[in-house]
Amino acid sequence: MNNITSKLTALAVSVFIIFFGAASFAPNDKAVIPEFTWDNTTGGSWGREFSTFAAQHFAFSDTWRSVGSRIDSKISGDIVNGVYIADDRLIAADISEREDAEDSSAVINSFAESYDGTVYFVAVPTSAGVYGDVLPAHLSRVTEKQKTEHLYEQLSSDIRRVDAYNLMKMLSDDRIYLRSDSKWTMYGAYCLYRTVVQKLGSQPVSYDKYTIRHVTDEYCGDLYRRTLYMKNEPDMLDIYEYADGAQVTECVSIGNDGSEHECSLYDVSALGSDDMYRLYLGEREPLVRVHTDVNNQRRLLLIGSECAACFVPFLTQHYSEITVFFPEYADRPLEEFTDPNECEQTLFLLGIDSINSEKLSMIEMR
Repeated sequence: MNNITSKLTALAVSVFIIFFGAASFAPNDKAVIPEFTWDNTTGGSWGREFSTFAAQHFAFSDTWRSVGSRIDSKISGDIVNGVYIADDRLIAADISEREDAEDSSAVINSFAESYDGTVYFVAVPTSAGVYGDVLPAHLSRVTEKQKTEHLYEQLSSDIRRVDAYNLMKMLSDDRIYLRSDSKWTMYGAYCLYRTVVQKLGSQPVSYDKYTIRHVTDEYCGDLYRRTLYMKNEPDMLDIYEYADGAQVTECVSIGNDGSEHECSLYDVSALGSDDMYRLYLGEREPLVRVHTDVNNQRRLLLIGSECAACFVPFLTQHYSEITVFFPEYADRPLEEFTDPNECEQTLFLLGIDSINSEKLSMIEMR
């Protein structure tokens, strides 16, 4: 009964928008409004098509897209553009198709075989993995937990694995993931850091040593941009600083063309951009090299995806040099940027949703 009511409500609102929206239709625009039928309206496709159409052709397009997403959620069971609208957060729901673990593990194993140091591997779950219990069962044939376990089984026994999934799942009641994004918060990164750094041979800095600054409470992430769902509050982004600890003496990013640019652990200018998450390490380049005043001559190679950016500040307390490589932003192999064997440890810190052999091919060593 509730489902029928929702469909009828959505139908009534859709009719209203067609007539009311005509007033804001762009002049001389030859685009055609998506065909309005009972089947495509109650089936959910009209809401998605209209949302895209409105974003391109109506004045106040953000508002129209938001309205379109609400219609779509009423019709298709709280799923808009592959995003599930939960009570307190947005969760990626288009997660059923994933690359087979054998292809990715083969590339990682090949790297470990050619590498002189010790390799550590962490597959970081997304918010869909940690909070995926609320998703309709038909959406995911293979869960992130299952994918992680299968991947770990395929890795060489010489690679030291860290179980991030169960740790993050255990902490799911804390603010470890953003509400409007699939990525974690800096507190989420800190929680995993405490375990990872011990595997790497150091003791973590206690939480009370950090001064935490909330630099914005207006972050709207990738899942929000796919839905423009306005009922959930924007997210807060934080900066963690340890005034009495080790300090960064140099931070340089290296582009695909070999050019070098000064950068920083925190780029506050990103707060005025379309992608505030670039607060962490700034504009993405394939490689970032961080030097600190830690006097232990320890060097770490961190091969990461987007989630690694806000993990780096915690590692600066333990290494004199950290080299961060982002395979997804590279158009040439890692070895053309740096010699991996100059670092005695390599840490893979990859979001489970970003692990695929095509991106990882950039780490292959000759």
